[in-house]
Amino acid sequence: MIRIILPFIILVSGLWAWNLAAGPDAGTPWGVYKQSLLLSGWLAIALMSLAMMLALRPAWLERPLGGLDKIYHTHKWAGILAVVFAAAHWLIEMGDDVIESVFGEAGEHEPHYSGFIDTMRDAAEDIGEFAIYLLFAMLLITLWRRFPYKYWRYLHRVMPALYLLLAFHAAWLAPLQWWQQPIGVLMAILLLGGSIASGLSLAGRVGRHRQVRGTITAINTPAPDVTEVTCHLGQAWRGHRAGQFAFVTFDTLEGAHPFTIASADRGDGRVTFLIKSLGDFTRNLSQKIRAGQTVTVEGPYGCFNFDRRKRHSHQIWIAGGIGVTPFLAWLEGIGTNAVAAPEADLHYCTRNADQDPIVERLREHCRDFPGIHLQIHDSSKGEVLSAEKLAAGVPSSAAAEVWFCGPAGLARAIRQGLRSAPFRLSRFHKEAFQFR
Repeated sequence: MIRIILPFIILVSGLWAWNLAAGPDAGTPWGVYKQSLLLSGWLAIALMSLAMMLALRPAWLERPLGGLDKIYHTHKWAGILAVVFAAAHWLIEMGDDVIESVFGEAGEHEPHYSGFIDTMRDAAEDIGEFAIYLLFAMLLITLWRRFPYKYWRYLHRVMPALYLLLAFHAAWLAPLQWWQQPIGVLMAILLLGGSIASGLSLAGRVGRHRQVRGTITAINTPAPDVTEVTCHLGQAWRGHRAGQFAFVTFDTLEGAHPFTIASADRGDGRVTFLIKSLGDFTRNLSQKIRAGQTVTVEGPYGCFNFDRRKRHSHQIWIAGGIGVTPFLAWLEGIGTNAVAAPEADLHYCTRNADQDPIVERLREHCRDFPGIHLQIHDSSKGEVLSAEKLAAGVPSSAAAEVWFCGPAGLARAIRQGLRSAPFRLSRFHKEAFQFR
């Protein structure tokens, strides 16, 4: 996230600074006020434009950015920072009376407009103030984790329309002479890209070319809180790499949810998902869907692919709970394609190994691959995975690569602990499925 947003903010700020010394008000309190107003506003609309374009799920950016989960993480923080700068812009705008009371009225350097331009600028100012209040409300609802997703996603669809209002505000209130400068060229590109992305989103075109309609062929419940769903998508499915995920729509009103594909690609258009009860819709999912029902699958997405592993690094694979799904697909893919199995330590964390059907499934898979060392960590018996346990199995002279899929808290604890490990950590790869 930082490697994209920080350079982006520096670029916008740098091009703004290009014209900083220009104008008769430069260096005066009113000049500082006006430039602060411009910078905060332009950073807000620039970041919002970036967020809108990333919301299109650009698959071509997955490899350079590390997967769609990283793209959405950047989208989320670009949106949050956009609201922060918008709030700063609003506060600065509200502070003009204070500056006037302290330093007096501004000089007569403000350009005067008349006719159509003056009318449009007045409208842009009113629309911008109205839109920013809605933007604040949207951010609060988004950050309120208890607000139901099925309602939030409908509210989130308003964001493209809200963006267009703010883009109108920014385009009409920007200084006219700035459109001839590098900052104006950049903003024109961003506003155009954001507006196109907003139009596609409002038209329901996001991810449309990667959507495939299929049929649910089997539903199983290997555990009380886990539903296994097999879908047949036919020849329209473009295939997937083990470890990727897809957006699945069982119910149009509920919308699409991201689930990791738990099966390797066999070339027959069949995909399997292991879905844990984590929310209102996934709770008792087996009772809400049925075999023969139509399903829409969009994807595949993601770069959690063991073919991208560093060949000379010691492999550490960590699965927590339902985070085992990509590793099941990996193991199935190795057996299906008859490729050389890598040397790896596979750690599976479960609450109760004796009642977890995934444990036996993992053992069956690993039985054919002596190079993959399976270790079960049963929390009901006090067997908690730690960085120290991971370090014990890696030679101090080796470089290790960690592939993690599981709870965020466990990931943070292990990553923090591995900083003091005797071996060199070449990469810690994890996917973030918090798209909200």
